[in-house]
Amino acid sequence: YWAGRDAAFSPLATTASLFNAVDYVNWILEWGGAALYDEIYGNYGMVYLPYGVTNNESGFRTNSPIRTLEDLQGKWLRLSGLEQGRILERLGGSQVSMAGGEIYQALERGVIDGAEFSTPNVDWSGGFQQVTKYWATPGWHQSASVFGVMINKSAWDALAPETQEKLRVAANATLLWSLAFTERRATEAYAQFDEAVEITRYDDETLARVQEIANEVIVETACANPNSAKVYLSQLEYLADYAQWRDASAPFNLGRTPNGPDIEAIRACAN
Repeated sequence: YWAGRDAAFSPLATTASLFNAVDYVNWILEWGGAALYDEIYGNYGMVYLPYGVTNNESGFRTNSPIRTLEDLQGKWLRLSGLEQGRILERLGGSQVSMAGGEIYQALERGVIDGAEFSTPNVDWSGGFQQVTKYWATPGWHQSASVFGVMINKSAWDALAPETQEKLRVAANATLLWSLAFTERRATEAYAQFDEAVEITRYDDETLARVQEIANEVIVETACANPNSAKVYLSQLEYLADYAQWRDASAPFNLGRTPNGPDIEAIRACAN
């Protein structure tokens, strides 16, 4: 939501068709991500402690099925995110910015054609199964999300070093716990949705096209903002570094190595 202030806040919170939850955990804890949170949030007088992560969000909930890109044409869809909205527009849909508390009534009254909001368990608690008939998977728009606490930098600096360390350790522990917690809750909610609505899935060709568009948008967004380019470059360097071992250990590994954006194009914009 702060991408309007600095586009770098977007990849610090989520990515479109790029990171999964494990990627964020790896990157934050071992591949330099934490330092970038300190730097970008530090520019605004804050310290940010990531304490939660989820895998991809549910996807669009609608009253007419979305199985292909053709089905997206002309659809007005509630969707959050800077890159996410640009991708949707290139795919033929239109982004509608709307607070979470307004989604149910907007769907019920037909003000919008569909909406995404969060993970399956959160969507279920929002009652969206009562006002939609279809659920399009997977949620390519937010392949993972990070949550954290923002602390005023002056208040943080006033804390004793041991207190700061305790807070960082607690945040890291919660970060790992949250992955298992949210995956269990998403699994339970998926089963509930499966009985309430029709769940569809994009075919491989459609997902490949979404990836192409996402890559283009990420490069363009990164190259319009040096901080954004710096964050994306770090994420892509992590993916490249981890790829050899991850691919060698497939399928007994942690996720996929995405066919991601042009790292050299982003590197040029970051320097």
